[in-house]
Amino acid sequence: MQLTETNVTNLGTPRFLTVVIMSTDSLPVHFGVLLYPGFQALDVFGPLDALNNLALEHTIQLHILAPTLSPVSTETFKNPNSSSSQSVVPTHTYANPPEKLDVLLIPGGAGTRADEVMAPIVAFVASVYPSLKYLITVCTGSTIAARAGILDGRKATTNKHSWQWAVGHGPKVDWVTHARWVVDGNIYTSSGVSAGIDAMLAFMEDVYGAQAAKTVADVMEYERHTDPTQDPFADLYGL
Repeated sequence: MQLTETNVTNLGTPRFLTVVIMSTDSLPVHFGVLLYPGFQALDVFGPLDALNNLALEHTIQLHILAPTLSPVSTETFKNPNSSSSQSVVPTHTYANPPEKLDVLLIPGGAGTRADEVMAPIVAFVASVYPSLKYLITVCTGSTIAARAGILDGRKATTNKHSWQWAVGHGPKVDWVTHARWVVDGNIYTSSGVSAGIDAMLAFMEDVYGAQAAKTVADVMEYERHTDPTQDPFADLYGL
């Protein structure tokens, strides 16, 4: 490893970062995010913001996958008095994914409850998982992995507010109640919504090193949860 001091300019503001430069031969490059109507915004944007900062120092190619190339909205249950949703433009479809995927991020959201929407997504995850280096799920995104069968016999966690509904999709999964995130093999599963940021930073620490994860968290001005067993929401929801 080589320790270097790098001047990074972002939006005209210089930032001086101490970065550990590691061998890039085995590091993941191609990251995919799996979207569907009704995905949870922070499940996606939290981990991606961390990834955007990591990409300042490491080669990252991001691919956004969805049912079609049309914008995918976070909107689910609509309040007639509100207009507050976001849409993301995909780069690929499940039917025509990128040639290479090293890491796949699966967010949760109310859309995971639409079985007819989930069917092709579950099939895609089952087919692509054997070629992945890592899989990361956030919130009820774990139910997609569970339905694909790739969590069978593994430890995993999920959203605590939706715990009973979520774990019903994985009767062969060793679900962990008190966990901010869980790592089993090459699969990272996180608790609800904001926990995805901590899972992504834990992944970065494992793969890119502790300094890389610390640098990303510091640039984000994010106070990390570093103990995966500390989950107050499990107690809040009586688990």
